[in-house]
Amino acid sequence: MRHAKLFAFSLAALAAAAPLTAQRGDPTMTVTGTGKLPDGWMLRFDPTRGGAPAPAMTAVSFEKMGEGFHVKSGPAALYYNTKDMGSGQFQISATFKQSKTMAHEAFGIFIGGSNLQDSTQSYIYMVIKPADGTIRIARRNSNGRPTDIVAENAAAPEAAINRDAATDGSATNALTIHVAKDTVHFVVNGKLVKAIAKSALGGATDGQAGLRVNHNMDLHIDGYAVKKG
Repeated sequence: MRHAKLFAFSLAALAAAAPLTAQRGDPTMTVTGTGKLPDGWMLRFDPTRGGAPAPAMTAVSFEKMGEGFHVKSGPAALYYNTKDMGSGQFQISATFKQSKTMAHEAFGIFIGGSNLQDSTQSYIYMVIKPADGTIRIARRNSNGRPTDIVAENAAAPEAAINRDAATDGSATNALTIHVAKDTVHFVVNGKLVKAIAKSALGGATDGQAGLRVNHNMDLHIDGYAVKKG
C-alpha cells in the first residue's frame, strides 16, 4: 500500500511539473493589444494544439506607426491586407527592424494564401532567424504541420542575413519574394538566396500575400508592398 501511495504521488508530481517545465522552456509573451487592426488588415493565428482555445485578438498588437507598422506578439500569426492579392508575376517586400534579439524565433513574408480563415488554409512562406542566420521556406496546406521546401540549417547559415548585433541584438533585414513566370525568387537584403521552380513548391503562388510573425516578436516593419512585375 505504501509503495502504491508513493507511486501515485510521483505521478501527480510529474503531472504538475510538466506544464511548468513547458512554460519555462518557451513561454508565450503576454501582450495587451487593443483587439483592433489597421483598416483592411486581418489576422490568422497559427492552429492551437491539444484542444486549446484560439487566442484572443488582444494577445497581439499590430498597429500603424509612421510610414510602417509595429507588431508585438503574443502567439504566432499571419497578418495581411485583403487588397494585397498577388497573381501572375508580382513581388512582396518588407523590411524588418528589431531593436533586440528575437532569440530562436522567425519572421517573414508569404504568398499564395487561400482559405486563410479555415482549416483548409494554404500559403507558401519564407522566414528568417537573425539570431542564428537560418532561413526556412515552407508551405502550409491545412491546419497540420507545414511542409519544408527549404529546411532551416543552423550548420549552414545564410550569409545574406544580417545577424543580431553583438552589442544589443539589433538587426535590420529586407525580404522579398518575387514570382516570375516559371520560378520564384527568394531574396534577402538584395541577394538572391533561393530560386525555386513553381512546380517544386507544391502549392499555388497566386493568392493573398502578407506577413508571417512567430510568437514573442517585437518588430518594426517598413517598406511593406505587394506589386506587379
